Amino acid sequence: MVVSTLMFVAVTGIVRYLGSNLPAAESAFIRYGMGLLLLLPLYWRMIKNPPSTQVFKLGAIRGFAHAFGVTLWFYAMARIPIAEVTAIGYVTPIFITIGAAIFLGEKLRMRRIMGVLAGLLGALIILRPGFNEISIGQLAQLGTAPLFATSYLMTKSMTGKIDSRTIVALLTLFCTLFLFPMALIDWQTPTLHELFWLFITALCATFGHYAMTKALAAAPISVTQPITFLQLVWASLLGILVFNEAVDPYVILGGTVIVAAASFISHRESKLAKASITPPASAVKLQ
Repeated sequence: MVVSTLMFVAVTGIVRYLGSNLPAAESAFIRYGMGLLLLLPLYWRMIKNPPSTQVFKLGAIRGFAHAFGVTLWFYAMARIPIAEVTAIGYVTPIFITIGAAIFLGEKLRMRRIMGVLAGLLGALIILRPGFNEISIGQLAQLGTAPLFATSYLMTKSMTGKIDSRTIVALLTLFCTLFLFPMALIDWQTPTLHELFWLFITALCATFGHYAMTKALAAAPISVTQPITFLQLVWASLLGILVFNEAVDPYVILGGTVIVAAASFISHRESKLAKASITPPASAVKLQ
């Protein structure tokens, strides 16, 4: 999970460096198209041993949501500071909690409700409506939250069915397919310089998704979720050292509140899950 935070911040820095010269959908399409080429050996293996129809459906839903989410992310990344993009992105786990209750039938207990409210409070601290004009970049980044939450829920549901490499391969395939028509709408011929950096983006993002998927399969969310806070640390340092972006204390404060809320929910859910499968002492017998 630590490796994934480094890889995703590297992607963030590259996209910030490229700016808004290319349309967001086109940049995202080129990034995933290059990732498709990197993963060609995996697709040959999938042809010989294809996943189940259910897995393909989950992969398609994930790819559809992720394609639109990553387009909004590329748009936001070129317009607002790196740390702010990262901090607002922490709203995603709050939508995961809501999505699990709506679509997976999980009960929305009081601790979840309190965690969601605390996460929304963190987002309000960052955006400060009424005190600070909300930009289109901030709205775009907020829009990524429910879309990436859908992608996350689909990933979690697939981890027990197929291996991590196949999950990443399916995401790359479906994102490329869904982004292609959006990229054609406002296509601009990229320069070799832009293609080079988008290729590096594809490398970092593909490896980051692989590392994240391995982490989700190997450890409970209560372990992996708090580590994602490192991404805000790396993003803030990158913005200061490379792009001369000032540190906004409200962004750091709001991000901390959101991460604390998400981590609390994850921790409580993990403890409940363990309690539900652990028999009482009186039921344990020597075999």
